[in-house]
Amino acid sequence: MRLAAAANEAYTAPLAVSGLLGCKQCGGGRDQDEELGIRIPRPLGQGPSRFIPEKEILQVGSEDAQMHALFADSFAALGRLDNITLVMVFHPQYLESFLKTQHYLLQMDGPLPLHYRHYIGIMAAARHQCSYLVNLHVNDFLHVGGDPKWLNGLENAPQKLQNLGELNKVLAHRPWLITKEHIEGLLKAEEHSWSLAELVHAVVLLTHYHSLASFTFGCGISPEIHCDGGHTFRPPSVSNYCICDITNGNHSVDEMPVNSAENVSVSDSFFEVEALMEKMRQLQECRDEEEASQEEMASRFEIEKRESMFVFSSDDEEVTPARAVSRHFEDTSYGYKDFSRHGMHVPTFRVQDYCWEDHGYSLVNRLYPDVGQLIDEKFHIAYNLTYNTMAMHKDVDTSMLRRAIWNYIHCMFGIRYDDYDYGEINQLLDRSFKVYIKTIVCTPEKVTKRMYDSFWRQFKHSEKVHVNLLLIEARMQAELLYALRAITRYMT
Repeated sequence: MRLAAAANEAYTAPLAVSGLLGCKQCGGGRDQDEELGIRIPRPLGQGPSRFIPEKEILQVGSEDAQMHALFADSFAALGRLDNITLVMVFHPQYLESFLKTQHYLLQMDGPLPLHYRHYIGIMAAARHQCSYLVNLHVNDFLHVGGDPKWLNGLENAPQKLQNLGELNKVLAHRPWLITKEHIEGLLKAEEHSWSLAELVHAVVLLTHYHSLASFTFGCGISPEIHCDGGHTFRPPSVSNYCICDITNGNHSVDEMPVNSAENVSVSDSFFEVEALMEKMRQLQECRDEEEASQEEMASRFEIEKRESMFVFSSDDEEVTPARAVSRHFEDTSYGYKDFSRHGMHVPTFRVQDYCWEDHGYSLVNRLYPDVGQLIDEKFHIAYNLTYNTMAMHKDVDTSMLRRAIWNYIHCMFGIRYDDYDYGEINQLLDRSFKVYIKTIVCTPEKVTKRMYDSFWRQFKHSEKVHVNLLLIEARMQAELLYALRAITRYMT
């Protein structure tokens, strides 16, 4: 009960401000704040997400008792309810697993000291120019006693952390290039060496925050009010705007449009859903009638892998990282490159030879007890999560669609499942959806609201958040597979 009270206090504390600074609606004088000499920060934006109307998020969070308990636990652990948590509220089963895993990685017993954990989070988020996560972990790093000098740039951190920069870089942008030599270089660096347990902890943190950066950009997470870009002290431009509007969540005059995707008619997007449902039905019938040969399925994988190289957005421009973020990593020009471009061939990663369930899970659990179990639970929840709905349809088996999304992401990373027909991907995922997926997973800093609006136009925001959960967990597993395979090869 005490936890619930604390969380409730976090929500209601700002309301006390209106007792001091009111208006005709809330019983106070409009200029009283000036007389008291108080500068009140005004939120920029319209709630936790720039892509999702605030009212939808708040409605979900207020109607579920399980959510209240999760909010209380999150507030107790972190001292805050961040915007990522508030957007994940659409999917309480996943959110509970996510919060439990993140809490264990950052705060429970483990090989790495607390300040190292937050600094690694900063390094990982910075690779994708995710100032939202960088700002959060700068505050947390200082809170647990981290040296402020480290925040002036990676070159000011201990050599041991600087050495991790190369693995961070490759893991974030081109994980298929990771070799056992990367691992050996970290484990045999004399006085700056990592232990195997420390390295596994670091790898899990890196992959967690690379993926969380994808979610942050993919769902348009707004900056926290206390962070850069989250507030302003300028007075609002509308004369009847009052401080009580802030406490009531009325942050802006203009309401966010529900869907601005090219002004597409409702009937067009309705037919898109119907067409997708029909394709799923036809593919199921084809599965029941005949199976493709192994040679044919291997050929379809190579075709899909090759075609994924040519999926890119029309507004795909380089994003120059701000100094406040770029100082936390080296080689700012290093980014995502398709693994088979320019004639360079990288062998396909066959899941039948090295997979999470049979190899990665046990390695993580052996070197960092209980974490393998937590990550495995999170993967399974994201992969199997379903409400048996698609847009306006109910009682729908979505397993085929979820598997296509997961396997398409792994295909972009060169990872192949021998028992999957990759011909299904082109049937189920249209180009606008593929553009969104590839951008989220490979270059999340380039995601725009237009991309978010343009795929699955008739689907609910909760379903698009669900898609993002699939994307980030598939990405995290892909990165872990390459890193853990390299560690296994070093150990053998």
